[in-house]
Amino acid sequence: MTNKSMNKAVYITTIEPNSGKSIVSLGLMQLLLGKAAKVGYFRPIIDDLKNGEIDNHINTVNTYFNLNLDFEDAYAFTRSDVITMKNNNQDDLIISKIIEKYKTIEERFDFILIEGTSFIGEGSIIEFDINILIAKNLGVPAIILASGFGKTMRELVGSMQMAYDSFRDKGVEVLSVIANKVQLENQRDVVNELEKNLPSEVIVNAIPLNPLLANASVREIVEELDATILFGESHINNQAGYFSVGAMQLRNYLTHLKENGLVITPGDRADIILGALQANISANYPSISGIVLTGGLVPEDSIIKLIEGLSDVVPIISVKEGTFSVTNRIGAIKSQIYAQNTQKIITLIKDFEKHVKVAALVERLITFETKGITPRMFQYNLLKTAKSNKKHIVLPEGIDERVLRATKQLVDLDVVEISILGDRKQIEEKIATLDIALDLNKISVINPRESVYFDSFAKTLFELRKHKNVNLAMAEDLMEDVSYFGTMMVYMGKADGMVSGAIHTTQHTIRPALQFIKTKPETSLVSSIFFMCLEDRVSVYGDCAINPNPTAEQLAEIAISSAMTSLSFGIEPKIAMLSYSSGTSGTGEDVERVRKATEIVKQRRPDLKVEGPIQYDAAVDMNVGKTKMPDSEVAGQANVFIFPDLNTGNNTYKAVQRETKALAIGPIIQGLNKPVNDLSRGCTIDDIFNTVIVTAIQAQGI
Repeated sequence: MTNKSMNKAVYITTIEPNSGKSIVSLGLMQLLLGKAAKVGYFRPIIDDLKNGEIDNHINTVNTYFNLNLDFEDAYAFTRSDVITMKNNNQDDLIISKIIEKYKTIEERFDFILIEGTSFIGEGSIIEFDINILIAKNLGVPAIILASGFGKTMRELVGSMQMAYDSFRDKGVEVLSVIANKVQLENQRDVVNELEKNLPSEVIVNAIPLNPLLANASVREIVEELDATILFGESHINNQAGYFSVGAMQLRNYLTHLKENGLVITPGDRADIILGALQANISANYPSISGIVLTGGLVPEDSIIKLIEGLSDVVPIISVKEGTFSVTNRIGAIKSQIYAQNTQKIITLIKDFEKHVKVAALVERLITFETKGITPRMFQYNLLKTAKSNKKHIVLPEGIDERVLRATKQLVDLDVVEISILGDRKQIEEKIATLDIALDLNKISVINPRESVYFDSFAKTLFELRKHKNVNLAMAEDLMEDVSYFGTMMVYMGKADGMVSGAIHTTQHTIRPALQFIKTKPETSLVSSIFFMCLEDRVSVYGDCAINPNPTAEQLAEIAISSAMTSLSFGIEPKIAMLSYSSGTSGTGEDVERVRKATEIVKQRRPDLKVEGPIQYDAAVDMNVGKTKMPDSEVAGQANVFIFPDLNTGNNTYKAVQRETKALAIGPIIQGLNKPVNDLSRGCTIDDIFNTVIVTAIQAQGI
């Protein structure tokens, strides 16, 4: 399992409505299609839809760029869905579904352009935080967009700096900020001010306001005014660059025509209508985008006949309202980008390419690598990896309620094959009493004493342990114990791994594995780690369950094993060998043991990044790390923590788990030839579920 991939993505987000996000989405899509073979598009949350509608953003990108992407695949939720789920405290479910939908698209494309929410309507106040959360959990960098329209320089720069800080504080890397809709004469000053207030690696851009993009198309005018199309329907996507009222005499009105202008005139002004159409085909006058006939008036038949012979490239529409009202309503239309308006899309893309530092942005996008993995993404990857190659896990404690409920979840997800040990009748009574809808026909229920494997298992144990004075009768007695029977299933290949410990001690669970599954050839020590799923990252803690007072050599082996486990689960290890002092500042037997262990790791595995002795604060806090160990490539960014003894490790993991509400997955036993994992007797259903998944993935690597 790995979280590194050729697939890349970027999250386009804004801080307000009407920021012109489409210019970045369309411009980047055009840019990326020239650099990657397959580019996908994803909107985690879209605006609410009327029956039969599809999201305009998705439809525009899909249609214009001819993406091979179904509408239902391109988004996760509508705005109302999210508000309802948040009101029901289902935040985790929101993120999990978004991750699932995104990862499905990621499998099909080389690069994914993710577009954030639009800040329109109910719930917009929470959207900024939601966008940060989504970008963080998807592990992708962000481009932040803001509108400069109607803002002072101080307001614009301040809002963008605050947005940048918010994303960075949550661990989302910001590749670029873009100030959109600024005045052309202020463009350079805006860039200069932003560059002064943001780190040098952030690519700063400013795009001037383009009045043409603000003007509505004839189609939008038709929809807004409920107009009737009289002529030129095939050209109703013409963009109205300027509009003017034809109320004066023709000779005077002609001087007011401008390129792509929209003519608004009462329907009985045949002179204005015909004059405008003549001007459109004349080399001496500008082209017009359309004609709006007001007052519900339509030219008489003789004029209609004349119009038909002049041209069909100018859309002419009729509205019932008067000229003054129509003019005001057209001026108030907030123009949108839509699939058929290719003229506006081309204008947007040209503006993007002209005003954005595209070469620098592409370089950052291509070279960006995620520095960590969030708990939700980690858990998603666990499930996906386990499903990719289903393994058979045995659960010896089949009578325990938590085990049965976890088994139900695992069966429902079809992620592993399960055998549980125990008396079938007792288990049936238990699930009936507890109302657990577990179909026992979908799993294997084995009573060790009645199993067809019992005799062969007992004989095998006798052969393996007779040198320890174990006779056949003793082996048969031991094989009635569910821990021995379950472990023998793994040893004999009847199961791929075992998870136990919900009602048994660690010693009871692990002893059989140590006796005959034994350690891997390159390992002399069995140890353990926990995956600590903190708020925004996943850390590895070892050893917190097995070795009370490891020697320097054992500490080194625990560190190397933990690094290998981390790698196999998609975490690039940066190892902190923990102590009560950092670097060369401290002395004493315990510090020297950690120092020696660190040197052993460096000698045996020079490819691993390791630092020690190092204090916990210097290992996780960049500022403290730079102060105490300025030359370290681990200080401040460690993700694998090796504790000096079991007392420290066990207390620390439990303190962190309880105080931060972190999910602790484990202990995960490392060093055995086949995976056998131990549960805490205080484990939850989720603990069992996650440990089974991890055990299945360990079995894939055997």
